[in-house]
Amino acid sequence: MSTSEKSGTPVEETSLILPPLKWSEATFKELVTSFKFPPSWGAIYPQEGQMAAQALAGYITLFWEYFADGNFRLPVTKFLIEVLSHYRFHLSQLHPVGLVRIHHFEFLCQSMGIQPMVDRFQVFYQLHCSLGFYSFQQRLPAKKILLVPPKSYHD
Repeated sequence: MSTSEKSGTPVEETSLILPPLKWSEATFKELVTSFKFPPSWGAIYPQEGQMAAQALAGYITLFWEYFADGNFRLPVTKFLIEVLSHYRFHLSQLHPVGLVRIHHFEFLCQSMGIQPMVDRFQVFYQLHCSLGFYSFQQRLPAKKILLVPPKSYHD
């Protein structure tokens, strides 16, 4: 139990049950090497039993799928920053599938010579939250632009 800052009354905390880490420290080191993380970033492998939502102070969680499947690179694109700023959540709160959808939209716009903008993104997608992570799902009745969206990243 914790105390509400506004009323001072006890508030029951809800803990999310998130899946455990399914990749090794060797895979982590391979990621750091292959994507050329500078040592100044201080990238660290999570401790045993640590969940994505429990990053150490001063650190953020970045998922392997961001890099492998979502084409995530640092520094991030201006459009990704605009989406995160518009919806007011942090990169570490973004589900990897949501990142795939953001980048897919951005790449489609660029391939057509159109400036990717949040207003345009919202025509096709709406914000969705599940288990404390944000993503985007197709806005109905918008036409699909990602015909075979990834459903999950198991194994």
